[in-house]
Amino acid sequence: MANSLDNKNIAIEDKQTEILEKFDKESKTRKLENKNLAKFIYWTAIIIALYHFTTSFIGYPATHKHRSLHVAMMLFMTFFLYPATNKSSRKKATWYDVVFALMSVAVAAYVWFDYENFINRMGMPNTMDIIMGTMLIITVLEASRRISGWPLVILSLLFILYGLFGKDMPGIFTHRGYNWTKLVNHIFINTEGIYGTSVNVAASYIFLFILFGSVMNKSGMGQFFNDIALALAGHTKGGPAKVAVIASGFLGSINGSAVANVVTTGAFTIPLMKKTGYSKEFAGSVEATASVGGQLLPPIMGAAAFIMAEMLGVKYGVIVVSAAIPALLYYFGIMVQVQLRANKNNLIGVPKEELPKVSDVMKTRGHLIIPIIFLLYMLLFSGKTVIFSAFLTIVVTIAISMMKKETRMSMKDLMDAFEEGTRSTVSVAVACAVVGIIIGVVSLTGFGLNMANAIILLGKSNLMATLVLTMVTCMILGMGLPSIPAYLITATMAAPALIQLGVPDIAAHMFVFYYAMFANLTPPVALASFAAAGISGGDPMKTGLQSVKLALAGFIVPYMFVYNTSLLLIDTTPMIAIRVIITSMIGVFMIGASAEGYLNGKINFVLRIAAFAGSLLLITENVYQDIIGFAILAVIIAIQKYKNNKSAK
Repeated sequence: MANSLDNKNIAIEDKQTEILEKFDKESKTRKLENKNLAKFIYWTAIIIALYHFTTSFIGYPATHKHRSLHVAMMLFMTFFLYPATNKSSRKKATWYDVVFALMSVAVAAYVWFDYENFINRMGMPNTMDIIMGTMLIITVLEASRRISGWPLVILSLLFILYGLFGKDMPGIFTHRGYNWTKLVNHIFINTEGIYGTSVNVAASYIFLFILFGSVMNKSGMGQFFNDIALALAGHTKGGPAKVAVIASGFLGSINGSAVANVVTTGAFTIPLMKKTGYSKEFAGSVEATASVGGQLLPPIMGAAAFIMAEMLGVKYGVIVVSAAIPALLYYFGIMVQVQLRANKNNLIGVPKEELPKVSDVMKTRGHLIIPIIFLLYMLLFSGKTVIFSAFLTIVVTIAISMMKKETRMSMKDLMDAFEEGTRSTVSVAVACAVVGIIIGVVSLTGFGLNMANAIILLGKSNLMATLVLTMVTCMILGMGLPSIPAYLITATMAAPALIQLGVPDIAAHMFVFYYAMFANLTPPVALASFAAAGISGGDPMKTGLQSVKLALAGFIVPYMFVYNTSLLLIDTTPMIAIRVIITSMIGVFMIGASAEGYLNGKINFVLRIAAFAGSLLLITENVYQDIIGFAILAVIIAIQKYKNNKSAK
């Protein structure tokens, strides 16, 4: 019996790995057969994690030293973990992998051992600076190609070409022109290129929070979220879908990878949803939309919250407070459609006797909530830095996990968690480094301002038209990219257009962030939806379209908070905020009813259009429009009640 169960678990894990590697290239790493090399990489990853962990407490080295060392360590890991091509060996490292790894280390060594002169030459690089800068650009581009394929590399190369030859471009995109020396100086030596804001955030906040997630996962937090969600919602109508929404939302916020979250939680939730009557496509779309939404959900937002705070120059707490209500509206919209679909199809939940009890779950793993509560306190109320808060939370997590046998970690478990934390950071850190090339060229050439002017020109200075163009731009730029680089690119290129039209900075950045994330849901490159379809057995394109329908409220929410900044709690009073939240929730409910065509019975096409129109009126700040929206809802309810009474006779 035990062997049968072990074989089943192995089969599930193999299926998860297969799907993850198919839709998430970042997970396609080597399994080194040379035991000595495998041990070397294992302990190197642990040392890297310990470096970031300890320096977060004792303090980081000088700016360029710390960032160059972080990039070098991530590149070094990349060339041993990721094969050069699909045909390359997944078990052996080649001579050119070693060469690239040594090149990565050489750049950091050059910065460290000639640090003062290196900094003093900023703006006047010598030949060796240019050679080392070129070497860094080549290794970063090659690492990015290995991890996530060609999209970011091609985009970076196009920007490099723009930096070199943009002086010959027509119209507003022309610039004064820069040679390779000036370009390398800006990308390598300045802190506006590879060693800029994105790498700084990766080297400090992102690494620590991914490490926190790895430690939490090793202590059994994922199992706790699944079990508590099952215990609370599993028995209700459409219970398994609600479980997927709750568990994937919590895990997605910490995890930072929508596709990885789909595969991890979806292996459990999707079969359960199918078992209770949901279609393959709907089951897959629930998991995909909930997992993508985790990137929008405070407190961690897949680490994007920290980058946004850094780019806007505001406190982390400001981002969390502003992001909270839109994210909850997004999840409320999913829950509404899940419930209405269950009502429409008369789906039942899982029998209570087959579910864990809340008391048992809390008794076994409930103490794992303490680190999350502690983290929230540290981030929002303690007055300590985000980095110190993350460090202390990891320490508290380790200590709390020791309270119960079920969650207690051995030294091996802890070392595995640190090694896993480093591995999980590699893809994000390399993406941040390659995005640094793009950001460097944008800041040097003024492309961001030119792009903003172009968007405004196309939108004819009309805010709604500009919002639509920005939305489309963000979804195109975000296709096939992880959440962090997707946000960084869209924030650099698209957000300035909205800011120029008077949209508050936070609202503009949150707007582009939402649509960069939704690229994971929307065909033709809907990686999260396609991964979910791989588990459910549903049609990938139909799953993607169903995901868009399920996330419909989320597609509208960004327009809501641009026109009604009270949703972001910007310059508003408590009473206005409460009214706006209530009316917005009712508006989101009407969006769900319109999308599902159901409200205490099936509603016809005309009423669905009316419900959608009413929802748009309710999500504005205008009181008179709210009254009209309520009136439309009341009419729809009255018509449905009349139809139900008539059919009952």
